[in-house]
Amino acid sequence: MSLPAGSTIGIVGGGQLGRMLAMAAARLGYRIVVLEPQPDCPAAQVANRQITAAYDDTAALAELAAVSAVVTYEFENVPVMAASALAVTVPVYPPARALEVAQDRVAEKKFLNGIGVPTADFCPVDNDDELTAALKKFDGSGILKTRRMGYDGKGQRVFRNMETGGFAGTCEAMGNVPLILESFVAFEREISVIAARGMDGSLAAYDPAENVHRNGILHSSTLPARIESETAAAAQAAAAKILASLDYVGVIGIEFFVLADGALLANEIAPRVHNSGHWTEAACIVSQFEQHIRAVAGLPLGNPGRHFDCVMENLIGDDILRVPALLAEPDLMLHLYGKAEARPGRKMGHFTRMSRHR
Repeated sequence: MSLPAGSTIGIVGGGQLGRMLAMAAARLGYRIVVLEPQPDCPAAQVANRQITAAYDDTAALAELAAVSAVVTYEFENVPVMAASALAVTVPVYPPARALEVAQDRVAEKKFLNGIGVPTADFCPVDNDDELTAALKKFDGSGILKTRRMGYDGKGQRVFRNMETGGFAGTCEAMGNVPLILESFVAFEREISVIAARGMDGSLAAYDPAENVHRNGILHSSTLPARIESETAAAAQAAAAKILASLDYVGVIGIEFFVLADGALLANEIAPRVHNSGHWTEAACIVSQFEQHIRAVAGLPLGNPGRHFDCVMENLIGDDILRVPALLAEPDLMLHLYGKAEARPGRKMGHFTRMSRHR
């Protein structure tokens, strides 16, 4: 049964993704309550109400559940306990299982491999001796990452052609937390697929975007990606397999490496709307944000078709100073996030340049 217009949707997290979800929900006639510890967060600026509390605050979670007909979230590091507690009294989409998988890189890769979606080779690392052994296995090269809480390039260290020894203190420097060493992948490009699954099991997948990262942060997403149609279809098929395996409801972002022969390795999954899908706001009738609201509200999924070729680019830190010049351009859609302070590495907004669909 679909959620009637006028119902309230709760969102855990008040960043820019929550902001754009709230805007999409308003267009469909829904009210939004945001749970976020930061006052006057980007999402609260366009929502009906903010509950200002920590994500694991028991009283705040109970309040959110009491006023919401359904609850979703805008980032993958929502405490699993919080999602599970909410789900006792109110539907929560995507399910807590998706958070469990996405929050631990080892669990994520084991899940993907277990359903037949290949990834880079990896080794769990808990101490310097295990790091030495893992680097030996990968010929002295690899990317060491924290298993949990890393994003936008944080919590990572790169090893290139190093002798397998002399790494005393590395794990301590990384915070003495569980780590994972991933092998390097000789990929030609990175792509991502934004896909959605409805309550009835229906699926909708957008065209893959070709992504460029700078300093570990997404810089741009370009449509169409420079890949063969078979590769695009394989990425969308992998997304469908992931969604079905998680009994997922909502939008998911899945990043892939594209190898020279067109084969794919999954890099990571994000159980939420995704930065590399912001272009859908400008180039599609139904954006990823509306698609997510449709899914969690039990509405029919929309057509993911793309009507323009486009390039989405993030505005990071002082890039915000480019706004006047960008607004002078034709065929450009700008979205600013309402953040008062520009800091290095901080996403302040994005824009999408559009051109005729080829």
